[in-house]
Amino acid sequence: MAKKTKGDIKKVVLAYSGGLDTSIILRWLQETYGCEVVTFTADIGQGEELEPARKKAEMMGIKQIYIDDLKEEFVRDFVFPMMRANALYEGVYLLGTSIARPLIAKRQIEIAQATGADAVCHGATGKGNDQVRFELTYYALKPDIKVIAPWREWDLSSRTKLLEYAERHQIPIAKDKKGDAPYSMDANLLHISYEGKALEDPWIEPDEDIWRLTVSPAKAPDRPDYVEIDFEKGDAVAVNGKRLSPAALLAELNAIAGRHGVGRVDLVENRFVGMKSRGAYETPGGTLLHMAHRAVESLTLDRGAAHLKDELMPRYAELVYYGFWFAPERLALQALIDQTQERVSGTARLKLFKGNAIVAGRKSPHSLYRLDYVTFEEDSVYDQHDAEGFIKLNALRLRLGAMAKR
Repeated sequence: MAKKTKGDIKKVVLAYSGGLDTSIILRWLQETYGCEVVTFTADIGQGEELEPARKKAEMMGIKQIYIDDLKEEFVRDFVFPMMRANALYEGVYLLGTSIARPLIAKRQIEIAQATGADAVCHGATGKGNDQVRFELTYYALKPDIKVIAPWREWDLSSRTKLLEYAERHQIPIAKDKKGDAPYSMDANLLHISYEGKALEDPWIEPDEDIWRLTVSPAKAPDRPDYVEIDFEKGDAVAVNGKRLSPAALLAELNAIAGRHGVGRVDLVENRFVGMKSRGAYETPGGTLLHMAHRAVESLTLDRGAAHLKDELMPRYAELVYYGFWFAPERLALQALIDQTQERVSGTARLKLFKGNAIVAGRKSPHSLYRLDYVTFEEDSVYDQHDAEGFIKLNALRLRLGAMAKR
């Protein structure tokens, strides 16, 4: 692909957080391409005041500024479908960053079409997964869109050079509690991720002061707490009997789980681009949703459907992690998964204590669990003699194989 030059781009929609990196990118776009920049800031529950992003964009001469509240759409149309699949990447990661990127990129394309922009821009680095997630979504939704990825173009190749650029252009630099540049952090209503600094050494335990959503399990309440989550057709609809919107429900579960230190993960994962990375993640409410959903499914899903879902889940999770949310295969898998959820309605009760969440009960009006069949007491519905023929038929190929060896 030919390198883009000044004059190629007339107007670009920038995914803009108001933080250091995207503020530098904003100024760099103005200098490098001489184009009009439209900023887009998504409110997906990161818990930060977004008006400073507007003021900073105005200060840098931006005329078209979009700040959109996407929390309900995020949970309803992205988090919940993923939760129906019980998706875990590499058996651990609840995909909090991965699932937010297609929504942000989708909205960028919508704004580009509404404003007549011919390009979009993101602040993901050339080493990470997010560049792929953003751009796969851009191209899936608007195949002819031009994409600017500054980290693959500029010579600001280190944190030091970024800070020097910011100082030259009088761009404010955030500091952490110790007066240093903060950890690389991504936050939304589903999770917060932390990378960089001491976390780059996988042997070093995360500092306790990095965690924002969860208390230390050691300082959590000394008595357990119970939470009940109601589901209808695979989606959570109520917490402790109170019906809530998708975003409000996830926020409520974040608060409950966070008080008990539930939802911390420290992992080394395989990035799509080929390298391993170490990160720390907080997903308090998502951890409860995942456990509760599986508990209700354990009552309501037929064995074959449940096992098929478990076989497909790693593939589904990989597609989300890699950025193929709008790919035909993810949509096809989603249709299959959603069909299995028609009778996944009921309630799960979880016990929370010192960083742990344990399933303590589950019930459903569509339960396939039959006490009259499974009881160890005398029953009149199950003839135990039937098991003999069942076992012999299943053993037939094993017996024939053993005989052939003799």
